[in-house]
Amino acid sequence: MCLIPTSYKTTLFACLFFLANNTQANSIACFNTNMGQFCIELFETQTPLTTANFLNYINSDAYTNGIFHRSVRDFVVQGGGFKIIDSVDGKKLSPVNTFTPITNEFKISNTRGTVAMAKLSGNPNSATSQWFVNLADNSLNLDNQNGGFTVFGRVIFDGMEVIDAIGKLPIANLGGSLAATPTIGTSGSSISTDNLVQITQVEVTDATGVFSESALTFAVDIGTGEALAVKLLLIGDKPAYVFELDPASVTSLPSNPVNIATFSSENGQLHIPSVMINASTVVKNVKMQLNDANSFQFTLLSYE
Repeated sequence: MCLIPTSYKTTLFACLFFLANNTQANSIACFNTNMGQFCIELFETQTPLTTANFLNYINSDAYTNGIFHRSVRDFVVQGGGFKIIDSVDGKKLSPVNTFTPITNEFKISNTRGTVAMAKLSGNPNSATSQWFVNLADNSLNLDNQNGGFTVFGRVIFDGMEVIDAIGKLPIANLGGSLAATPTIGTSGSSISTDNLVQITQVEVTDATGVFSESALTFAVDIGTGEALAVKLLLIGDKPAYVFELDPASVTSLPSNPVNIATFSSENGQLHIPSVMINASTVVKNVKMQLNDANSFQFTLLSYE
């Protein structure tokens, strides 16, 4: 059992170093589609190779004009394999040009809303461009197959409404890897690229923290030379916004992210440089005051 003093000392968090979870805030990739917008928080510190690979594909425009080419009801929706291109015969589907396969980094369970890499059967280190969103808790299955499927992010804000809608679309067998392709506005007749779930734009935002589903996640420097990934739960909003630490969320990070919050043991103030609160809004210089050292409660002081 960890005894916690009521003074503003770094031991407030240090005793929680070895509690584990997967919550931390990093870059956020927001995808605009013809079914709506969804955003993915990327777990850069825990899965650096996989996240860098995903960002490389985004930066190369591999996913722009891409499609969701696979949908399995109550299991996954998958993209990253094909995109729509212009040809002399009009628009057509073309496989995404892939980079070198990456090393598997399985660490986080494939629960509902998490985003993971697809790979070849029997080869854990074969992931390239394809990724999927878990529509359900697939941990018993996907955590134990093929070295475990690497989760590198989670869908945040209200993005799972869009993902669920994609997962409920009718599917069409377009052959090969397109045998379970979700379609829009079809009646069983011919299918064109206009009937596919298309990604029109991908934007990446680098924020220190993410506020989603009444929880604020971020990495924090507690002044000991080590960083923690933590989650603060919103427990009240009148007369002030009050957040409380979720002890089970605290994770000791192997390295300090560049974009990190700071906690002062001298005055009990927490400073978060930026927080993304929805798909289009980032607030800056968020300041909180520790007002209850026993339950780790913080009151919001100000933001820009």
